[in-house]
Amino acid sequence: MNKNQAQTPLQSEGEINTSERRQAWALKTHDDATFAALEADARHFIHQSVSSPCLSVIAKAEGAYIEDLQGRRYLDFHGNNVHHIGYGHPRLKAAIAKQMDELPFAPRRFACEPATALAKKLSDISPGELSKVLFTTGGSDAVEVALKVARAATGRHKTISFWDAFHGAGFGAASVGGEQLFRSHVIGPLLTGSEHVAPFACYRCPYGYPDKDGKPQLELCKMMCAQFVRYVLEKEGDVAAVIAEPARAVPYIPPPGFWEEVRKACNDHGALLIFDEIPTGLGKTGRMFACDHDDVAPDILVMGKALGGGILPIAAVLIGEQLDVAGAYAFGHYTHEKNPVTARAALTTIEIIEEEDLVENAAILGQHALERLDEMKTRHKVLGDVRGRGFLFGAELVTDRNEKSPADDLAEDVYYRCLDKGLSFKITMGNTLTFTPPLILTRAQMDFALDVIDESLGEAAQAHGLG
Repeated sequence: MNKNQAQTPLQSEGEINTSERRQAWALKTHDDATFAALEADARHFIHQSVSSPCLSVIAKAEGAYIEDLQGRRYLDFHGNNVHHIGYGHPRLKAAIAKQMDELPFAPRRFACEPATALAKKLSDISPGELSKVLFTTGGSDAVEVALKVARAATGRHKTISFWDAFHGAGFGAASVGGEQLFRSHVIGPLLTGSEHVAPFACYRCPYGYPDKDGKPQLELCKMMCAQFVRYVLEKEGDVAAVIAEPARAVPYIPPPGFWEEVRKACNDHGALLIFDEIPTGLGKTGRMFACDHDDVAPDILVMGKALGGGILPIAAVLIGEQLDVAGAYAFGHYTHEKNPVTARAALTTIEIIEEEDLVENAAILGQHALERLDEMKTRHKVLGDVRGRGFLFGAELVTDRNEKSPADDLAEDVYYRCLDKGLSFKITMGNTLTFTPPLILTRAQMDFALDVIDESLGEAAQAHGLG
């Protein structure tokens, strides 16, 4: 099979994930074996936007790198936020193997030591007084457990969440999510009572208040984004919970005091506060949890992704003891709810994060990355905004800083230039280069990535007449 033969079915799909630039890059980069593997993937998997057709074929994942069939290595600044401790951490693999030998499975109606130990550990490291836990196999399920707990505890069913947020792919999770891709058209109807408000996004404030160099002008806007949450809570009067990402994975960081105001509003109107820390928890933002930056504890906390160490799927929902109110009912009976192998993987992952000081590493190197990107902003006029915390940071590209006109085509060009140089990441919202590297990253690896970004920005801007 040659490149032309393999490319034809991909071109005919009409998928959003296939652009002319993507196809040009693939034709330049892939060999026949890669095209054959991609064709087989497209033939056997259900097609859906943003995941098919696939970008390439991965043959190896180790440490901070992924490697394709042709042996090209990419420093992975995406990793679906599961690779906090890197891919295939030796200590994690050894712990999983040992646990499989000792106890490979436990039916959920039986207790087992790894699951109990993990539950205690999560309670110990979580903010506030979250002492009760339920494990699921994925974040979407954990979010839906959180919604059920909120309904049971409050006797209400309504929720407030934010447009553009992602909380999972299940019907409940998609209902409270705010991305059109996951909740509109063929997917509905969704849960009733799922209300949405505009999110915090200071660079592109949806309430129309101008920022200054990406920083909020609170004396002008009076934190309208938080006040509107209070407004809806007051007008509805019977909202069970506000559910949100404490730091948006776009990324957007909340303005100072935002979560304190939302916490007060929830308390005043009898609503619970649910924090979805699935992508941001366990050190990604330079604190163990993103909400730690704001000194605000939720009533319910959801985590997942990196909890399984990048090897096994496990998620968790944590609540305070006062919310453990519906023992006669079932929020989620999961076959692998107390799986000792996934529990051991999660427990070992947390131990590695703590003992290797990976949270501090993310804080220090993340600040270094933001400083270098800010310096690049003085030289690359296409850099409209630089924002983030720890190892959740990004750069929004524009064709004109005054107009803030999104540079989607430029962002895609930069992306493929970076891939050619050995750096992989994700584009969000069309024009934002979003970087979520593993917490094990070294200073040398970070500087390599930043050099690649710097060089690729210059090349792409010049090619587009924006240099």
